[in-house]
Amino acid sequence: MAEWSFLTNHARALLFIAENSEGRLRDLASALDVTERTAYAIVVDLTEAGYVLKEKDGRRNRYHIQEHLPLPDSIDHERTVGEVLDLLVDVRRRRRSRPRRA
Repeated sequence: MAEWSFLTNHARALLFIAENSEGRLRDLASALDVTERTAYAIVVDLTEAGYVLKEKDGRRNRYHIQEHLPLPDSIDHERTVGEVLDLLVDVRRRRRSRPRRA
C-alpha cells in the first residue's frame, strides 16, 4: 500500500512552525522528511502567500503565522488558519508564542 498523508507538506509546515516558532529550516526538513531545499521552498510559498512572516533575529530567523487569514481553499472562506491550528496543536503551548498580525 502506498504511503500518503492526510495533510500536505505546507499544512504540516504550518503545524511545525506553530509549535516551534524558533525552529530552524533543518529542523523543519527533518520533521517533514524532506530536503532543506524543499523545506525552504515551502516556507517561501507560505511567506509569499502571506500566511507566515519571517523575522530576522541575529543569524536566525523566527517565523510567525498569520492566524487571522482565511484558509485558501475554504468553501466559505470563513475559517482561519488559526482555527484549524487550534484543532491540531496544543492550544496552551501555541498561545504562549502567539504570532503577530501584519
